[in-house]
Amino acid sequence: MKLGVLGGTFDPVHVGHLVAAVNVRHALELDRVLLVVANVPWQKAGARVITPAPDRLAMVRAAVDDVDGLEASDLEIVRGGESYTVDTLRELRALHPGADLYLVVGADIVGELDTWERSDELRELATLAVVNRPGAAGVAKVSGWRVANISIPMIDVSSTELRARVADGRPLDFLVPAGALRLIRQRGLYAGAR
Repeated sequence: MKLGVLGGTFDPVHVGHLVAAVNVRHALELDRVLLVVANVPWQKAGARVITPAPDRLAMVRAAVDDVDGLEASDLEIVRGGESYTVDTLRELRALHPGADLYLVVGADIVGELDTWERSDELRELATLAVVNRPGAAGVAKVSGWRVANISIPMIDVSSTELRARVADGRPLDFLVPAGALRLIRQRGLYAGAR
């Protein structure tokens, strides 16, 4: 089995996440790509208010519901506490012995990987599937990691920008998958998203 892991806060999930996931799945011929929703994202904890994990998971589920090969994952939420990618990959290794794991990351964060929790162990658990991002350098070269560079359509959208759009009263249509947008509106997330 070849399994992709795209972790994130997904606050909210957006089309850029899905474009990355489907293109990595295709390019690497993965069986599935898990969109793993962080319970408590250690890099963002305390920096801003984060939407509760169950709401973020529901948005991701709504976004990928009908997308073949993509799956929302609650592994980090069920585990509880702060979310560390290394713990998630260890758990996936135990659940799927012998599976090839691919950690999907944007080229914009490759330079930060050595600051991640137990990055030396992380290197052993997965191959990096690095996707290009607007404003990031081209092909990623990361010492000590197995790396597959994947070129995807450049979609310049971020969850930070989407939250700002809501605050300014601008629409999220076509930037957030329709199922997730319906859920945002139903639950009144992001202060009355349009």
